[in-house]
Amino acid sequence: MNAEALALSPDAARQHAYETVKRSGTSFGAGMRILSKQRREAMYAIYAFCREVDDIADEGGSPSEKCSALLSWREEIERVFSGNPTTPTGVALGEHIKRYHLPKDEFILVIEGMEMDAAGPIVAPDFDGLFAYTRRAAGAVGMLSMPVFGAPQNEVATDFALSLGDALQLTNILRDVEEDAIEGRLYLPRELLDKHNCPLNPSEISKSAGLPSVRTELALIAEEKFERTRKALAHLDWKVLRPALLMMGVYENHLQRMQARGWHNGQAKVELSKFEKMMIAARWFVAPKIKVVSA
Repeated sequence: MNAEALALSPDAARQHAYETVKRSGTSFGAGMRILSKQRREAMYAIYAFCREVDDIADEGGSPSEKCSALLSWREEIERVFSGNPTTPTGVALGEHIKRYHLPKDEFILVIEGMEMDAAGPIVAPDFDGLFAYTRRAAGAVGMLSMPVFGAPQNEVATDFALSLGDALQLTNILRDVEEDAIEGRLYLPRELLDKHNCPLNPSEISKSAGLPSVRTELALIAEEKFERTRKALAHLDWKVLRPALLMMGVYENHLQRMQARGWHNGQAKVELSKFEKMMIAARWFVAPKIKVVSA
């Protein structure tokens, strides 16, 4: 067997996906590890795909080069669904597509989200643009994950996945305003920036007097998204969704700590230690806080 064929063998593809997860140090790693072997390998493959397309958008290169690389991934997804993948990650995905009925459209949506970043820095999108981005950058990942977890394919499960995706992405945006600004990005919605007289220029946002108010309002929206996720969870088997709930617990706690401290320009980011994350995840693993819905 030649080196190229060996690199595309199922065993090598699974190892490639695992190594991608391991190198990333993702906080979602703990959630994936609690799954059964087959489901875990499926999530590793999905994560490897998301990591690789995200790296294209975030790393060096011109917008045209990035868009060309993402186009190659669009073509690879078509090959994966045709049974002819040509990359290790594509091979790793291929064995799980039929088993878990993974929707091709959601893979394409993930790529679209990265294309939004790759085409040029996102700067002050309106709310519609922001949630179009979160639907692709986070919601699509949730929609790919739910079948692997064993969740039903229904409206409640979709609401859970998309609400949680919005909540996680908004929490990231709130946390990373200053870091994103250095990269020329500004994900905060234009409507709130205008409302609080903030500049639409990323290089000026970190010192804007209105920034704390923008963050306060966007944090309330993130809080509502977490609440909506919890309401959907009341109608689902929470034990099936444990991998997602571990992530939810950490992120919601992070949001609550940022809100409790208050939003002041120039202060250090709120950080959770590895031990704190483990304790929060353990709490949600044992018994999540489920919204009680009256009859």
